[in-house]
Amino acid sequence: MIHLLLAVIYVSFISLGLPDSLLGAAWPSIYQGLRVPVSYSGVIFCIISMGTVISSLQSDRLTRKFGAGGVTAISVAMTAAALFGFSASNSFWALCLWAIPYGLGAGSVDTALNNYVALHFASRHMSWLHCMWGIGASVGPYIMGAALTRGAGWQMGYRIISGMQVVLTIMIVLSLPLWKAKTTADAGEQEAAPAKALTLKQIFRIPGVKEVLVTFFCYCSLEQTTSLWASSYLVLNRGISPETAASFASLFFLGITAGRALCGFLTLKLNDAQMVRMGLGLIAMGVVLLLLPLGETAALAGLLLVGFGCAPIYPSLIHATPGRFGAENSQAIIGVQMASAYIGNCLMPPLFGAAANHTTIAIFPYYLLVILILMGAMHETLQKGTKAGH
Repeated sequence: MIHLLLAVIYVSFISLGLPDSLLGAAWPSIYQGLRVPVSYSGVIFCIISMGTVISSLQSDRLTRKFGAGGVTAISVAMTAAALFGFSASNSFWALCLWAIPYGLGAGSVDTALNNYVALHFASRHMSWLHCMWGIGASVGPYIMGAALTRGAGWQMGYRIISGMQVVLTIMIVLSLPLWKAKTTADAGEQEAAPAKALTLKQIFRIPGVKEVLVTFFCYCSLEQTTSLWASSYLVLNRGISPETAASFASLFFLGITAGRALCGFLTLKLNDAQMVRMGLGLIAMGVVLLLLPLGETAALAGLLLVGFGCAPIYPSLIHATPGRFGAENSQAIIGVQMASAYIGNCLMPPLFGAAANHTTIAIFPYYLLVILILMGAMHETLQKGTKAGH
């Protein structure tokens, strides 16, 4: 039965990734059809992100009330409804309206699933589950592309993903007894949870929380900045053709997805802290290759290394949370970790764009290096100040 539950969670992580890249894939068709400026995608992205931050911060209260399985079912149902709403929208403002439940659903399910897996399963599953997210994020644009190629329109792409989310919601509802059985079986291994959800003030008083929030902020800042700006850097600073740069940039995501599949095996030998340090080292080597004027091959290898380096960091940091801060605090802390991560996603890539606009895009690897150094410093400070294994 536990293996069946794990299979449901794996599928849930694939489903988590499916909608994440849809907006970018569909936007060229959406903005032309709705006759709005291309920059308006940023408005929808910000609404989704703000909803995700809010629901992540509320995840502790919601999970205590409905349980991890219940929150997952409700959140996926909200996402399914929001995606169907997107498919039925004929105006930009309708998309903005449906972006609210889109973001609220995404944050809750992300936090609930991550905490549940961190509490109840080995580290390797966290790496493989986030690899599943990468598969979902890769498949989403293909589904949208197929809908557009066949002339069905971007609405059909959203409708197909919505239907998949409805099926997943039914699966999760049917599996709810398994979630409860697993939690009961592990109850003796976990510390008793406090009667009430922790407030933000209480969370920030816990030693190590500030450091881990900065670490998450830096990680997602680095990942998202690389995702958005790597192609532009290669074209404008290295003189690489746009077509080649696009294929090079895809290696970054290949590195993350393949790296997480491999990291699941490495966790059998390395603990969470060692996995993070390994990732930081690989990113450093990748950034150095981007800094050096060694031609296209070095740039390709650099992006691939940055992707491989990113692979273990996020899953390992999350998996270490119950051991670092206590099982009784993990849901609340993972919630604020997710919120900090999403804030990094929203803030730092546009900040780089503004900085590059006023200087030169050649600062791209230096920008990544500064974020990397801060992330490494915060992680080491975190290790010294908390009880997680070194």
